[in-house]
Amino acid sequence: MRRCFSKIADCRHLGLKNFNFFLVGSEVGSGSVTRTIATTSERSFSTSYAAHQVDQIKDNPVSDMLIDSFGRLHTYLRISLTERCNLRCQYCMPSEGVELTPKPQLLSQSEIVRLAGLFVSAGVNKIRLTGGEPTVRKDIEEICLQLSSLKGLKNLAITTNGITLAKKLPKLKECGLDSLNISLDTLVPAKFEFLTRRKGHDRVMKSIDTAIELGYNPVKVNCVVMRGLNDDEICDFVELTREKPINVRFIEFMPFDGNVWNVKKLVPYAEVMDKVVKRFPSIKRMQDHPTETAKNFTIDGHCGSVSFITSMTEHFCSGCNRLRLLADGNFKVCLFGPSEVSLRDPLRSGADDEALREIIGAAVKRKKAAHAGMLDIAKTANRPMIHIGG
Repeated sequence: MRRCFSKIADCRHLGLKNFNFFLVGSEVGSGSVTRTIATTSERSFSTSYAAHQVDQIKDNPVSDMLIDSFGRLHTYLRISLTERCNLRCQYCMPSEGVELTPKPQLLSQSEIVRLAGLFVSAGVNKIRLTGGEPTVRKDIEEICLQLSSLKGLKNLAITTNGITLAKKLPKLKECGLDSLNISLDTLVPAKFEFLTRRKGHDRVMKSIDTAIELGYNPVKVNCVVMRGLNDDEICDFVELTREKPINVRFIEFMPFDGNVWNVKKLVPYAEVMDKVVKRFPSIKRMQDHPTETAKNFTIDGHCGSVSFITSMTEHFCSGCNRLRLLADGNFKVCLFGPSEVSLRDPLRSGADDEALREIIGAAVKRKKAAHAGMLDIAKTANRPMIHIGG
C-alpha cells in the first residue's frame, strides 16, 4: 500500500490529477518496484469529450454522415495514396513482400480529390496522407495543392518514412502541406538497415533537419518500440527533443497480417515511461485534446516534447475521430477492424454525391464502441499495414 501512495505522488508530479489505479505486474530484482499505471478518469474524459463535440458542431455544422451510433464525431480522414514503398519495415510488411493492387484498381487523383471533398464538406477538417510511402506517388504535389484548397480543411498532414522527403518538402510546403510525421525506429544506421531491409538512415535524418529548417514545428518523429530491437534507444530518442523542436512519439507495437507480432515484443507504455522518468525526472503531462491519440509530455529545458501512443495497453477508442480511405478506394472506420466497404466501385459506376454519402454514413454508423483486446486483434484477419496505410 505504501508503494501505491508513492506512485500517486509520482503521478501528481507528472501532472495527472484525475486517475484510477490498477496493478500491471511486478519485476523482481535489485531496486524493483511494483509498477502502476495512472489513467485519466473515464467520467472526466467522457464529460470533456462530450463538451468538445457540442462546441465543434456549434462552430462548424457537420453532416450526420460523420457521427456514429455512439455519438463520436469523425473529423479526421487518413488517405492512403499508394501501397508501394521504398522500405520493407519488419512491422509493416512481411519479409516475402505483399501482392500490390493493380494500378487501374487504385484511386486516381481526381477520385481522391472528389471523395476528400465529400468528407470535408460534411465536416472533416484534417486530412493525413499515408501509404505505403506517399512521397513515391508522382502526383503528390498536385494532390496536396488540390486538397489544401478544399474549403473547410484546416490541416493537411503527411506520414512519411523520410527517404525522399528532403528534396520534395519545399515544394510540398508551397502546395499547402501543414504538418508532418517522419517514421524512424532507430538512431543506429546498421540497425536501420536491419529493421527496414534497406539503406537510407542518413536521408531520414536529413529530412528531419530539412523540415525544421523549413519551419515545421513540431516535427513529429514516430518510433515503434520493439523489445530486443530498439527498446535500448528510448532515452536516446528523447535526447533529440533537447535542442530541436521535435516531438518524439513512442508507439506500441501493433499486430497486422504478416508482421509476426508477438506479445513478448510489445514494450508497454508503463515500461517505456519508467525508463524515461528515471533519466528525465522533470517530465510533465500536457493538457491533451479530447480526441488526441497520444499522451503528451514536456521536459524542463527541452525544446521539443515526448508522446506515447498506447493502442495496445490503454486504447483511446472512446474519443476516436478517425476514418480511413485506402489506396484501392476501400473505406475503413477502424484501424484494427476487418470491415471495409468500397467507395471506388460505386464512384466508378456513376453514383452521385448523395449516394456516396449514404454509403459512408452507413459504414460510420456500424463502427464499434472499441476494438478488441490485443490478443484478439492478433488472431483477427486484417490487411498488412502497407495496404491499410500508416
